[in-house]
Amino acid sequence: MYKVDLNCDLGESFGNYKIGCDEEVIKYISSANIACGFHASDPLVMYNTVKLAKECGVSVGAHPGFQDLAGFGRRNMNISYKEAKTIVEYQIGALKAFCTAHGIKMNHVKPHGALYNMAGKDINLALAICEGIKEVDSDLILLALSGSKMIEAAKNIGLKCANEVFADRAYKEDGSLVDRSVNGAVITDKEIAIKRVIRMIKENKVTTINGVDIPIHAESICVHGDNIKALEFVKDIKKFLEKENIKIAPLE
Repeated sequence: MYKVDLNCDLGESFGNYKIGCDEEVIKYISSANIACGFHASDPLVMYNTVKLAKECGVSVGAHPGFQDLAGFGRRNMNISYKEAKTIVEYQIGALKAFCTAHGIKMNHVKPHGALYNMAGKDINLALAICEGIKEVDSDLILLALSGSKMIEAAKNIGLKCANEVFADRAYKEDGSLVDRSVNGAVITDKEIAIKRVIRMIKENKVTTINGVDIPIHAESICVHGDNIKALEFVKDIKKFLEKENIKIAPLE
């Protein structure tokens, strides 16, 4: 039987600002990437999101990003190797405290936004992130873009890693994601997106934006729950995966 993880970014509200449909989407996923206070979230949101994940039997991971609340962590930043390593360690440590408070173990780390995208192409930044994760807890799994520099870096230092794919994003020939500003970068046709995911899992292939088939390894699928339409897609993707005898389970 085929097996895959369904992950979603959660806990991105802060203060009086509510972002996402966490209480709904968590019913359909196997792993939650919880924001750690730098690009989004706050201590109370982190505490409550870990609690929610525990109650729903969903695996918990840290979702560290650049310290950029105004830009939601989506703006590129030029930081040193040590800075990159320590901001990752700091954020993992913060979420790990709430995991301890709720009596559960953190399972993985998925960098957020610009940090994720930059490290996917920059081996030095990728190594800094991986070293930060390993120093805090060598049992943690790095969740990163399939075939990216982060996966390469994790393997280089003996850190466990999992290849992530995106259901609703177009790919380039080098395996990277097409920038959201490009026409066709986001796949809005639900049926096409689901067929792509099933092919990625069963055939280890995806068709790029230019119509070229490239190899891809799908161990975890990123889904979104930030609006009602996205939530409906998560429900559908879970249903179709199960129909195809693809087991949904957390990373291990």
